[in-house]
Amino acid sequence: MGRVEWLCLGQAKGQPKPQAPQAEFREDHGLVGDCHAGVGHRQVSLLSAADVAAAREKLPDIAPGDFAENLVVSGVDLSGLGLGSRLRLGAGVTLSVTQIGKVCHTACRIGQITGDCIMPRAGLFARVLAGGTVRPGDAVEVLEAVPRKTFQLVVLTISDRCSRGEAQDTAGPAAAELACEALGANLYRLEVLPDEADQIAARLRHYCDGHSIDLVLTVGGTGLAPRDVTPEAAAAVIERFTPGLDEAMRSASMAATPHAMLSRGRSGVRGSTLIVTLPGPLRGARENLGAILPALGHGLAKLRGDPGDCGRR
Repeated sequence: MGRVEWLCLGQAKGQPKPQAPQAEFREDHGLVGDCHAGVGHRQVSLLSAADVAAAREKLPDIAPGDFAENLVVSGVDLSGLGLGSRLRLGAGVTLSVTQIGKVCHTACRIGQITGDCIMPRAGLFARVLAGGTVRPGDAVEVLEAVPRKTFQLVVLTISDRCSRGEAQDTAGPAAAELACEALGANLYRLEVLPDEADQIAARLRHYCDGHSIDLVLTVGGTGLAPRDVTPEAAAAVIERFTPGLDEAMRSASMAATPHAMLSRGRSGVRGSTLIVTLPGPLRGARENLGAILPALGHGLAKLRGDPGDCGRR
């Protein structure tokens, strides 16, 4: 069991936050009165008291809020928590971890003041699942710990009919179940989107840029129909293509039907996230995914920086 050491609220992004005697957490909003509150996944920021203490060895004058953190907690190993981990603060405030660290694109004011902003590498960000009031000294409990080493998965079902509620999504959940079982992955999110290229590309960017997601699977929209635009949406955001995966998926499906050669699925990497587009029919999605699963674990590990030899069996 840990405890809340201090709370900080601020109205300007990229600036130190003043310390507060208490804070109100609002469900799916964040901290009332804080600049990061609102709809989104980075509603609350957390740091470990141990990480702050280590930074103080270099700069003793560091004060609460200097890293623009909302919460500093002690007695809890934040470094081992992955996406989907849940924390309880005080009597009932519940947080779900949604991002590990962040990317600072410019030299922020915090870095200038502290000399070394630890938030990009040591900070956690979370969404508020249940609200309430928290004060320094309140207990902190880990309700669910998803290990940091666990691969994180997002599945996006692309279907006009499913998005309108006219059909039930079966292929998306089936692909998620298969990937989670084979990779030991945590399903971070399962969404249904219409066949709109801009919306698909926006959600791919959302999950690839900063979320710490390892694998995004899209299901549907890879054929020749006029509304099949998933390959174009994926190609617009992918930075490095992985044609070997596409070839393996089409080859596996062609063993069952010659129609598989009409699939236009694309795959590739954006940042450190692998994007794979699967066909929409349940059978085709499972066949395609099953064909590449033997290689995906190794590939995702390489994206995380595994220095192992790719040639080893």
